[in-house]
Amino acid sequence: MFDGGKIIAGIIVFVGLMTFPFWYNVGQAAYKTPELQLPPKDVATQCVESAEYMRAEHMQLLNNWRDWVVRDANRVYTSKQNGAHFEMSLQKSCMKCHTSKEQFCDKCHTAAAVAPYCWDCHIAPQEVK
Repeated sequence: MFDGGKIIAGIIVFVGLMTFPFWYNVGQAAYKTPELQLPPKDVATQCVESAEYMRAEHMQLLNNWRDWVVRDANRVYTSKQNGAHFEMSLQKSCMKCHTSKEQFCDKCHTAAAVAPYCWDCHIAPQEVK
C-alpha cells in the first residue's frame, strides 16, 4: 500500500468537511421562540386549552376539530382544562382572540419552518389597523 498516507489524509479531510456544519453550530439553538402578539385586553383570554398544550398540540387539535365537525357533525368542543364549551371553528374561536395572523400564526410557523394548509380552505382574517 504505497498511497496509504494519501488515503488516510483524504479520509480525514472528507470527514472534516462532512461534519463541519455540526461543529460550526455547536451551542446554537436551531429554534428560537418568537415574541407573539397577545390577545387584546378587552377580549376574554380563556383559551380552549392551556398555553403549553396549545404550543405543542394545536395542529393535532385543529385536525381533530376538522374531522369531528366534517365527519361527525359535532361542533362543540369541551375543554380538558376547565370543562368550558367552545365552538369548533378556527374563525369563531381561535381568531376571535388571536386577531393578527401575521403577528401570531405566521411568526411561529416561519420560525419553525412549517407551511400550514389552514388558509387553503379558510379565509385569512383581515388585519385591523
